[in-house]
Amino acid sequence: MIESKKGELHVSSAPCGESGSDPLYLITLANDHVVIEITNFGAIITAIFAPDKNRQQKNIVAGYQVIEDYKDNPHYFGCLLGRNAGRISGSKFELDGETVFLSKNDGPDHLHGGVEGFNKKVWMIKSFTRDEREVGVTMKYLSEDGEEGYPGNLWVTVKYTLDHHNRLKIVYEAVTDKSTPVNLSNHSYFNLSGFETPDILGHRLWVSASSYTESDEENLPTGKILPLSGTAVDFSNSKMIGADIAKVQQEDGYNHNFVLNDYDAESVRLALTLSEPTSGRVLNVYTDRPGVQVYTANDWTANITGPQGYPYYKHSAIALETQAFPDSPNHAGFPDTILRPGERLITETIYEFTTE
Repeated sequence: MIESKKGELHVSSAPCGESGSDPLYLITLANDHVVIEITNFGAIITAIFAPDKNRQQKNIVAGYQVIEDYKDNPHYFGCLLGRNAGRISGSKFELDGETVFLSKNDGPDHLHGGVEGFNKKVWMIKSFTRDEREVGVTMKYLSEDGEEGYPGNLWVTVKYTLDHHNRLKIVYEAVTDKSTPVNLSNHSYFNLSGFETPDILGHRLWVSASSYTESDEENLPTGKILPLSGTAVDFSNSKMIGADIAKVQQEDGYNHNFVLNDYDAESVRLALTLSEPTSGRVLNVYTDRPGVQVYTANDWTANITGPQGYPYYKHSAIALETQAFPDSPNHAGFPDTILRPGERLITETIYEFTTE
């Protein structure tokens, strides 16, 4: 296990290009063991350097070699997703007796906030955090009324912090002047070998869930919540990701929303553990969200070579998207994602990096 010595914490920022007339920056958060790199374009996590059991650092998240390439990012590497992570069926939903129509960017459906979701916006750097406990950066974005079809102005902030215990905390906040759905998440893909192993089928995964949301052939929720026991999707006991993946026919891999146990919007709990036996790296994910979308990069085709120097093949990484349930605005039995004027959404997810 990585020792949690109180060494120095560092935060820095450097120019890394422009988007239109807006300047882009690369922010670095670091302690003695872990280095996080984030850009204000899409509030994207571009790199996470974490040590293995021999203290060798590797970049364990998928990304591009240059910041410019994130402007066309079809796999959503490292992005902040919004206003709504996941799909909204038919690109529409009912809200207070009226039908709201959203932009279509996934066939007839709306995915991850639309044609130009939060992942393609330039976020304003609001402040930096520097104290003895943690370092961090806070960014903000105003999503204007009607953007991608959503009602209301939505003021969003995201704060990334790194502490001495190798914990990357992401805190999202949002307020609105009209009722609107809000479901924010991060879309980082992990390969704990640093992509030295070309797939994550040998990684082990445990998820604190005993049920999941059923999806149809288009991967849209049916509204049913089904038990995991006895299915290939059951990770309630730790197992290799590749153990049962061949039994998942729909997308030739996992792309499932797990209903996390012990949901309480006011408290963070351990949601899942991902580990890689050769390197000894372990990722623990804590969240106050009701669900997590687990996606095993089923559509990657090795046409992208990442900064690690390796092509990204099918199943080269796994995304772990803490969130409310997909298509929640269209299912009364799903957690309510409608944020109303006078309310404030505050939610957090923590990535803890350790070894075994």
